[in-house]
Amino acid sequence: MVDEGARAGTAESGITRRQLGFHALGLGGALAFAPLPAGPAAAASPPSATSTAGAAAGGGHPTLRHGSARRAGLLAGHLDRLVTDAEAFLGPSPGHPWYAGAVLLAGRGGTVALHRPIGMAVRYQAYDEKTDTGVEFPADRQIPMTEDTVFDLASVSKLFTSILAVQQIERGALELEAAVASYLPDFGRAGKEGVTLRHLLTHTSGFRAWIPLHQAPTYEERVRLVLDETPVSPPGTAYLYSDLNLISLQLVLEKVTGRALDVLLRDEITGPLGMDRTRYNPPASWKPGIAATEDARLPWSGLDRGLVWGEVHDENAYSLGGVAGHAGVFSCAWDLAVLGRTLLNGGGYGRARILGPESVELMFTDFNTGFPGDEHGLGFELYQHWYMGAMATPRTAGHTGFTGTSLVLDPTSDSFLVVLGNSVHPVRSWRTGSAPRVAAANQLARAVPVGPAPGREGRGGRDGRTSWFSGMAGSTTATLTLPALDTSSGGARLRCALWWDTEPHADLLTLEATTDGGTTWQPVPFTTERRGEAPGQHAAGTATGWSGRVWHGLTAALPTARSLTLRWRYATDRLYVGRGAYVDAMRVRAGSGVLFDEARPADAARVRASGWTRSAD
Repeated sequence: MVDEGARAGTAESGITRRQLGFHALGLGGALAFAPLPAGPAAAASPPSATSTAGAAAGGGHPTLRHGSARRAGLLAGHLDRLVTDAEAFLGPSPGHPWYAGAVLLAGRGGTVALHRPIGMAVRYQAYDEKTDTGVEFPADRQIPMTEDTVFDLASVSKLFTSILAVQQIERGALELEAAVASYLPDFGRAGKEGVTLRHLLTHTSGFRAWIPLHQAPTYEERVRLVLDETPVSPPGTAYLYSDLNLISLQLVLEKVTGRALDVLLRDEITGPLGMDRTRYNPPASWKPGIAATEDARLPWSGLDRGLVWGEVHDENAYSLGGVAGHAGVFSCAWDLAVLGRTLLNGGGYGRARILGPESVELMFTDFNTGFPGDEHGLGFELYQHWYMGAMATPRTAGHTGFTGTSLVLDPTSDSFLVVLGNSVHPVRSWRTGSAPRVAAANQLARAVPVGPAPGREGRGGRDGRTSWFSGMAGSTTATLTLPALDTSSGGARLRCALWWDTEPHADLLTLEATTDGGTTWQPVPFTTERRGEAPGQHAAGTATGWSGRVWHGLTAALPTARSLTLRWRYATDRLYVGRGAYVDAMRVRAGSGVLFDEARPADAARVRASGWTRSAD
């Protein structure tokens, strides 16, 4: 099943996963960036990651343990708000609950600082389509969420198939740029002879999004439908998210290795990593600990199955025996965190290693630079604000699942977020968009402290200093205005420290000036510098998108006027936001004189803030 769209993403409509998020919740937007040189293994480490407590006993790669927000290098208040925000979606969102329940897990380095179940794993026994209501189980048969509740991951399963493929590439059994037909000759018919493994892993093969394989009577005929499928576009010319890519990759893996996909999963990933709550086709004994999904009946489902609970929800995966490259893996939040920690470690966990650092780097590198907004590594989606929220960076990797699941990994801050919800319980039509995922990601991003600007350590604030923070609200214009200054002598320059991370192009930070008391404002060009990089020229007076999440030194030549007023204006749209903007140590000089210095109490008192606040984090 095509995630986040209930088959809306067909070849006929041409809707991508990003557009599906935009359509469902009015969200969208991202900008292609070249891959950054620093890989996951070189990510910034919070305090907990530098201690031996988070590492395997006797050495090895960092492993996970529960701990405090402080130990993780996170701000506890924002983790608390993450839970509060998530609980709000247990109610009408807007017409129905987004999910019956969820398990939330967030952490940084080797510390899981939040692991919280909310709501119910099993609440409804059926869906009443006439009244658009759920028919609840009696109270004594309903099952609350627990930390260990197992979920049908839906399309998050694609990550496991992708890792298995990259393992085989690493071992030389597969080649990334090799034609799929060189491993699976029957695949080459119907115009697919030019499709490579990379095209499958990045959804650029030309496959349409979905076909009803479950309508074919046998397994062999379902496979034949995939092999006979004609692409809707030449390989490499368009991005179109398709389940058929990962089903095809499954066929390749099984042919090359001689092992079924579920066996590969156990032997190559879950066994070595100790993920004992992750597998295809969970046994019946697991059912009480599994979150229920949908009352699957025609016409909203492709199959009449009644309440799906303990079996894969996706119709095509179900018809393929529950083991499929695109869906079918069941797991819990802790196991997904282990997988995430493994990748952030560069492929190792404890004494186990499932990938080399170079292979992980490939998975986190954008291969879709020609399709802005659809950044994609090998298997992993990158820089997708529509569910990564303010955690999104050019290297932030993740995936979502139709049933309400998601995993987000941010190598820049070495943080990870798992949101597992049963959002199709009791029916898929109740859930729209991805707002709970965005809300959780925003709070985790906010929980990562920015830290003091260079040279400002030890100057005020509970953590050593404070700086002006724009906030992270959507549909907002926040202004930070300096007092009127006389720059008529000429040569006046503003210097300050600047930190910004916004939704590219959609949210702008602007430096502007007025000489007529605020009737008109004109942008002020500025230059930013950071160590080791060439200066950045901001001729339009704006900053937007990704800045590396580090402080920059800013210099701006100011217009000459008897009364010049400067301000920062941060404007966001109604959709997504980034981590926001910080300004510190503002100082205006003209010749040898200082016209304004934020460090002087009298000057600081004259700064007018609307929407901006002093922040020590």
